[in-house]
Amino acid sequence: MKTYAQYLIVAVAVLAGCFILAGAYKYKFRSAETIVVTGLAETDFTSDQIVWKGVFNRYGSDLKQAYALLKNDEAEIVAYLKGKGVADSNIVFSAVDVQKNFQNTFDDNGRVTGSSFSGYTLSGAVTVDSKNIAQVEAVSREVTALLQKGIEFNSQKPDYYYSKLNELKIDLLAKAAEDAKNRAETIARSSKISLGNLKKATMGVFQITGKNNNEEYSYGGSFNTTSREKTASITLRVEYLAN
Repeated sequence: MKTYAQYLIVAVAVLAGCFILAGAYKYKFRSAETIVVTGLAETDFTSDQIVWKGVFNRYGSDLKQAYALLKNDEAEIVAYLKGKGVADSNIVFSAVDVQKNFQNTFDDNGRVTGSSFSGYTLSGAVTVDSKNIAQVEAVSREVTALLQKGIEFNSQKPDYYYSKLNELKIDLLAKAAEDAKNRAETIARSSKISLGNLKKATMGVFQITGKNNNEEYSYGGSFNTTSREKTASITLRVEYLAN
């Protein structure tokens, strides 16, 4: 009788252990259930800063004379910019670049037989960094006035930037998180389950493209500087627990 009771106790203990293990497995399985969604947010904005650059050159066999001509060109450029209302604080000139030029000589078979010094090329560059976008755009288009003065001036396309990019990025992240939660709640309702706590969130790529430019997104993130009107977008991968 005593032996029977011992077996009964062991059987009950084993059965209880099975129930406990089953419950633990069931809890573990349920706790591992998640809903994973990707939220998206985008907004259009207008650049508030412009950076424009121009390059000018002088040539000559006498370095000192060519340098003097280049400095005269620099003075003419400053006068032109200030005449258009550009402040001195927005104008920056780079150091003069000097290159030696050589002329090759060839034989009747087109092979190089030697070279001789043919003069210098001196290059200067001016950069205008300003918040007055309309003013600098006009300046960049009207450089023919410098050409008429005999200055070889090459105007480059302006670049456009936004000084409040960090604030814009934070705002987009909040909107992407809200979008992700709405998507997760929709999935939960359609699956007849309840949405649990946030388990994990991973920010995706931050993209800046020209507005209505049909630019392709880059895996590492696009950063358009050629368009004044831009579109910023960001994605956020979110994982919620499901109850």
